[in-house]
Amino acid sequence: METQQKRLVWRSAFFLLFVLAPPLDLFRFDLIQNHFIFLRHPWTLGISEFQTGEIGSVEIALNMLLRFFVPLGIIVGGGVFISWKWGRLYCGWLCPHFSVVETINALMRRASGKLSFWDRKTLPEHQSDGKDIKPNAGWWFIVAIAVLGFSFMWAVVLLTYLLPPKEIYSNLLNASLTRNQFIFISVATLLLMIEFTLARHLFCRFGCAIGIFQSLVWMGNKKAMVVSFDRKRAKECLSCDNSCEHACPMRLKPRSTKRHMFTCTQCMQCVEACERVQSISSQTTGLESLSLLKMLEDQCALDTSARDFGQKPDVPACCYGPENKDRKSCAK
Repeated sequence: METQQKRLVWRSAFFLLFVLAPPLDLFRFDLIQNHFIFLRHPWTLGISEFQTGEIGSVEIALNMLLRFFVPLGIIVGGGVFISWKWGRLYCGWLCPHFSVVETINALMRRASGKLSFWDRKTLPEHQSDGKDIKPNAGWWFIVAIAVLGFSFMWAVVLLTYLLPPKEIYSNLLNASLTRNQFIFISVATLLLMIEFTLARHLFCRFGCAIGIFQSLVWMGNKKAMVVSFDRKRAKECLSCDNSCEHACPMRLKPRSTKRHMFTCTQCMQCVEACERVQSISSQTTGLESLSLLKMLEDQCALDTSARDFGQKPDVPACCYGPENKDRKSCAK
């Protein structure tokens, strides 16, 4: 299974989990009961029971340890480790918001030839990587439906994380939402429509606390996995139309240094676009040519990471060679 097919499976499964977690009582915070629900069971610290004398200091201490500090340590510690090693892996492979970003990007490109209203130029209809997309204004209707649909869905799902899902969905089906429920869903839908239409990339870059946290941790590790560019073969890019940049859903320039790739989501679309360009070039020239972009880590990653500080690290020649079993030993 190719990388983008794997990403589609992971993203779809996590998006489904995001939508179904509240109605299945897998995870949510119930404002009425004022406590979390996890795997269909109340997740409380027992503070009320402690205040009424139903449990003692030992029980409340154990609850604090097992239901607060241990889960918090696992979540934060796991997040730090994954971010330190691989960067915004959650964003590129799981995040339900980023799934919406990529979907609207693709639809907007079919409608206008751009991935965003803020792009100055339209993308080529025929790209060096073999992608062929001719803009058609008729797709704007699909864009509008997708934006409205995702926004409404997100508003409803977010509300079910706070109030009993059965009540929310029943009220929706019977058109009997309470005043506060109606206001929340209406305002949230409107705000999300604005965000999905005009500011979805800005939110991912500067508004998402989880994403920024991952990026900051990732930037602290010079040997973390990063998209790296084989600078010795830069002349081969002259005949290309920047297909790698067109493929990036975050509108980044993959051949830049790590500092300029601060919000990279490790989706690998730029790498695969470059691979397709080189594959098409090989068919034309009859000469085998490797991709100029690769996902590298350890010593191999320094050429991209350390250049932010004016350094020119010694990078093993095998880093940009063909994929083989010796790549890891080469990188170290």
